[in-house]
Amino acid sequence: MDVACVQDVQWRGSGCRFFGAIGKRYKLFWMGSKAKTDGVGIFVAEKWVDSVVSVERHGERALVLKMVLGDCLLNVFTVYAPHSGKPDEEKERLWNEVFSLVSCIPQYQMVVFAGDMNGHIGSSNVGYDGTHGGFGYGSRNADGSGILEFADGLTLVICNTLFTKQEANW
Repeated sequence: MDVACVQDVQWRGSGCRFFGAIGKRYKLFWMGSKAKTDGVGIFVAEKWVDSVVSVERHGERALVLKMVLGDCLLNVFTVYAPHSGKPDEEKERLWNEVFSLVSCIPQYQMVVFAGDMNGHIGSSNVGYDGTHGGFGYGSRNADGSGILEFADGLTLVICNTLFTKQEANW
C-alpha cells in the first residue's frame, strides 16, 4: 500500500514525520486538535514523498494532500465526519466545507476520497446508480443518505459498492 488515510489520530497540532526503517518508511502528514480528539492523517510511502506538492489542513476533520503522478495531479482527501450522536449543524458544516473544497478541483485532476464518513449507505442503489454500485449491505441511515447525496452531487463513485465482499468469519 502506497497511500493510506487514517482518522481519529488523536495528536495535537499538525505536522509530518517518517515512520519505519529507511527504504521502507512512510511519511505521515497529520492534523489534530488541541484536545487530542479526532484528527486525520495520510501516510505516503517513502518512494512517493517527493511527489507531494501540497498539504492543506482544514481543521482536525479534513486534510487534502496533492501529489503529482506523471502528468496528473492527484488530490487525496481524508475526512473524519462527526458520528451520528453529534449535532446536525456540525455535520452539515463539515460536509459544506468539504463540498466546497472538492468542487473547486478541475475535472481533469483525479480525486480520491477516503475516511470515516460515519454513515451507512446500505445495499440499495435506487436513485444513486452512478454513485452506488449496488453491492452494499444492510439498511441506509440518515447519515448514509447524506454521504450519497454528497457523492452524487460531485459525480463521485463509492468504489467499495462496485464489487461483492467476502463474508467475514468473525
